[in-house]
Amino acid sequence: MSSRNRRRLCALLAPVAALCLLPAQAASWEERHYNPMPADGDMVLPMPCNGAMVFRKVYIPLSGPLDDYPIHIGQETDEWGYMEQTRPAFIAGSFSSADAASSRYYLLAKYEMSQLQLKALTDEQCPEPSTRLRLPAVSLSWHDALQAAHTYNLWLRTHAADALPKEDGVSGFVRLPTEVEWEFAARGGLAVGTAEFRDTRYPMPDGMQAHEWFAGSQSANGQLQLAGLLQPNPLGLHDMLGNVDEMIFEPFRLNKLDRQHGQAGGYVVRGGNYLTAQGEIRTSLRAERSYYDGANSFTSRTTGLRLAVVSPTLTSRERVARIESEWKKLGTLPGSDGKATDTVQELENLASGVQDQRLRERLKSLENELRASNQQQEEARDQAIRASLNLGAFLCTKMLDDGKYLDFLQRNYELNCAGEDDQDPSCPMRQEKLNEQRDRLHKLSRYYASSLVEAASLYGHPLLSRQVPVMHELINRNRQLQELGPYLQTHWSNQETFLRTQKIDTQAWLSNCKAVLK
Repeated sequence: MSSRNRRRLCALLAPVAALCLLPAQAASWEERHYNPMPADGDMVLPMPCNGAMVFRKVYIPLSGPLDDYPIHIGQETDEWGYMEQTRPAFIAGSFSSADAASSRYYLLAKYEMSQLQLKALTDEQCPEPSTRLRLPAVSLSWHDALQAAHTYNLWLRTHAADALPKEDGVSGFVRLPTEVEWEFAARGGLAVGTAEFRDTRYPMPDGMQAHEWFAGSQSANGQLQLAGLLQPNPLGLHDMLGNVDEMIFEPFRLNKLDRQHGQAGGYVVRGGNYLTAQGEIRTSLRAERSYYDGANSFTSRTTGLRLAVVSPTLTSRERVARIESEWKKLGTLPGSDGKATDTVQELENLASGVQDQRLRERLKSLENELRASNQQQEEARDQAIRASLNLGAFLCTKMLDDGKYLDFLQRNYELNCAGEDDQDPSCPMRQEKLNEQRDRLHKLSRYYASSLVEAASLYGHPLLSRQVPVMHELINRNRQLQELGPYLQTHWSNQETFLRTQKIDTQAWLSNCKAVLK
């Protein structure tokens, strides 16, 4: 199509004029131009000019539409407390997980948006793919970033609608990530343990130089670097820290101890860049940028972007009905028998029967305060239940190890000391070790039994059973903890048996744990 005819067509298609800015198609990009370090789990979305952008799934171990996962972001600091002080936050996934009914996920771009990808969205002619264009796109404003995401969304819906993940039959969309989405992923999400998640940086076994670009001759040396040259973080995301600051969707707010301050300012950038000192690179690093610089939009040669893929929240009447149903249950604080307490309902009934408007409003306010307080207790209780399940799984591994070692000592003793004549001189020492190990295993078994019975009695089957699949998700998403999976299942089987029979059978529980690896 000639440029003149193309302009005429664009005039006719004014409602979707953004699509007219996109260049005609070109030869497909080689994988090295958009995914220089392929890995299992990569999700590829097409782009204009036969290009592509790679995303990674970031899992959250809960599945209900009102479920969210409690985390802490920021860090404990005196120097930057007003910017980065640790505060509680909550995160939830946009999409249902096909491979795990007890989790949801959102998508985050594996790499920062490259110059090649930006040109494919904004230039009139398709760019010629090259290694040089794998540099992150910089010197664009926050408004430019939003426009690029908007143009990409329109193109996907027109040319590759089936490639977008769907939730409840509704297509997702790309946008800049929120602070919580960005920091949860930057810290390693579920792929790291709780202590590692709260650290200033995700685990870097080979040192920071192998993972992130920062200032100095031993790293970036004052130069913007190509995407994907270094090792990724535990979620498979590259250059989350350093190289370029990454724009965030929401406005900047100061920190006021355990919450954000009320004033919303400019926009947020996260992660540091190639001019940031090594000692300053951290997952809590955040800064404010103005939307404008005089009469122009603000841009910076150290700032780029990374896109997320999320879905709408209210996707259908059925989803809204489910959310409304779960909302009514919030703060009812079910007990160990699974039945909800009726205090909230009594307050609601009382308020509905009161004629005085001010008194009715006050009773309704008390009802909501009680629900909120109950909800906090419920979330804390669920965390405690998961901790008890984790402890049970760990103790099961210890009983297996100690039990097998006792069997080893017993066999050696019987082999060398079973006869009354010509006993090995080491038999007294062997007997002592055998007795010590038997006593150690006995104490461990009793501790395991006490922990199992206490948790079963305190929480009951309905509450415990709801957290078992959540714990399986937490374990399975963390490579360092995956081996705990069979032990968690065995521990839960032991606990279910006790809940059903109310009989303490320490020897059977020990035998079950010892049989895990058979």
